[in-house]
Amino acid sequence: MHWDRHSSSLDGNVPVFVFPTELTFYADDLNSHKQILTLYNPYGFILNYKVLSTAPQKYIVGDSHGLIQPGCCVDIVVRHRDATSAGHGQRDKFRISVSEQGKRKAIGHKDVPSILLASSTDAGEEKRDNFSSIRQDSSVATTSTDAGSRSRDSSPSSLIVVMAVACISALLLPTQGDKGTNLPDYLHLTMNQKLIAAYVLGLVTMVLLRV
Repeated sequence: MHWDRHSSSLDGNVPVFVFPTELTFYADDLNSHKQILTLYNPYGFILNYKVLSTAPQKYIVGDSHGLIQPGCCVDIVVRHRDATSAGHGQRDKFRISVSEQGKRKAIGHKDVPSILLASSTDAGEEKRDNFSSIRQDSSVATTSTDAGSRSRDSSPSSLIVVMAVACISALLLPTQGDKGTNLPDYLHLTMNQKLIAAYVLGLVTMVLLRV
């Protein structure tokens, strides 16, 4: 399905949980031409979803629309079919739009960017270029700060670390209905809560790996 990048944005009221948050294809790696987007439904009602693209002619999207039961997830297969040298470096976007079953109005959406690179080496160079650019911008913005501040900027923030620990702790807690545990009932999480914790942990892990 096609999505015009210049069209008006959907009015979204609920967050859409999808992982990964970006797709990278490599022209010299046939295995990378097939990617999987996992869409979660942590809500208590059935979600109807649609996957739109700014360049539908370049991709094959399996199950581009469908239903997700409460507390479940679906895997959406995305295949790149135009991995030619002319497309290296080009960026596209996928928009995942969700609505409540039986209703046409979208209640949320998530944009997932994608890029085609010649090889994984290009990905490393791009990350180094982005890192160098960020460091240069940071040095200009912090010329009046001391060395201690610069050192703190180069390490993961305490908030990110706390979020990672909190998510891991949540996943280790028992699920509602589990027996044989001495923990109080309020420490028994629902499956929806654990799905959200797993999703957030994935995002936090990606942030930590890029520091």
